[in-house]
Amino acid sequence: MSTNNLFSPFNLKTLNLKNRIVMAPMTRSFSPNGVPTDNVASYYQKRAEGEVGLILSEGTVIDRASSSNDANVPHFYGDEALKGWKKVIDGVHAAGGQMGPQIWHMGIMDNHHSGWVPPVPFEGPSGLNRPDFSNGNTMSEKDIEDTIIAFGKAAADAKRLGFDTIEIHGAHGYLIDQFFRTETNLRTDIYGGKTLPERNRFAIEVVKEVRKQVGNDFAVIMRFSQFKPSDYNYKLAKNPQELEAWLTPLVDAGVDILHCSQRRFWEPEFEDSDLNFAGWAKKVTGAPTITVGSVGLSGDFFGAFAGESSEPTSLEELNRRFDRGDFDLVAVGRPLLSDPSWVAKIKAGKTDQLKGFSKEALGQLVLE
Repeated sequence: MSTNNLFSPFNLKTLNLKNRIVMAPMTRSFSPNGVPTDNVASYYQKRAEGEVGLILSEGTVIDRASSSNDANVPHFYGDEALKGWKKVIDGVHAAGGQMGPQIWHMGIMDNHHSGWVPPVPFEGPSGLNRPDFSNGNTMSEKDIEDTIIAFGKAAADAKRLGFDTIEIHGAHGYLIDQFFRTETNLRTDIYGGKTLPERNRFAIEVVKEVRKQVGNDFAVIMRFSQFKPSDYNYKLAKNPQELEAWLTPLVDAGVDILHCSQRRFWEPEFEDSDLNFAGWAKKVTGAPTITVGSVGLSGDFFGAFAGESSEPTSLEELNRRFDRGDFDLVAVGRPLLSDPSWVAKIKAGKTDQLKGFSKEALGQLVLE
């Protein structure tokens, strides 16, 4: 099995990547009071030393009082947190890597199991994070305007600190995704509507503000998912036409790369084609895409939380789809949690040295 094509360079605006492998964003909760520690900086630097082409950080929240439900999720605002992120990006660059923060607002959330709650109620399009479950406030138009500005400020700070790109988190049932979904966006103003293109307005305005703040030459990524963590079969866009109507306006607004999250990358997105989510997104928009979903491991990410372990698996199907041109970049999650050198081992053909994954890796920052 040859993985040579995965180790070809990729260049787009501020991204000059040595290979096509991306470290997927994965929440770690090792930043007390929202401030990344030296261990967090070492964790990312080790992945850069291990030859990851592009590192996307764990979700890091914007400057809204209830943007997070976890006291140990990092902030991307405030002097101390930004000093921590400066150490992170300087370490990654020293190791020859490139990196972007994933900027995030969780929206309406369940309360954290620790008992910690933010100083003000959660906020979302309609106060819901699922049907009949309200745990926060419906955002006013002023709240929405201020949140859009906060996304832009985080992006501007990322560029100022020296990051190579940013990713906007628009997936997995969090704030932007709550605006996309009929069950959580019951608004009757300009940010609501019966159709997905109508409910796209908030996301489009976030992208436009981010683009305004970073300029035209800075690479902007956005992450999307069809599924919800509570329903893997859920589809916002039920066919290619609806997918095009959803994603093309976001590309037009300033998204350069579409990061298409799915549970298993080899599963077809629609009937009558084996194209996955990233393959269809690239086909209907023409934009570069990132595929992700159980790359290199048996089992899926959500199974890890249930205590399921995973073993290394072949990359043959991934290579087939990549070589066909279905997507441009490949995001890898759990293998890089367990093994900072996963990419280097793949490149060297040392597949016998690949590690499996166990839930214990979720509870630590693996540095070796």
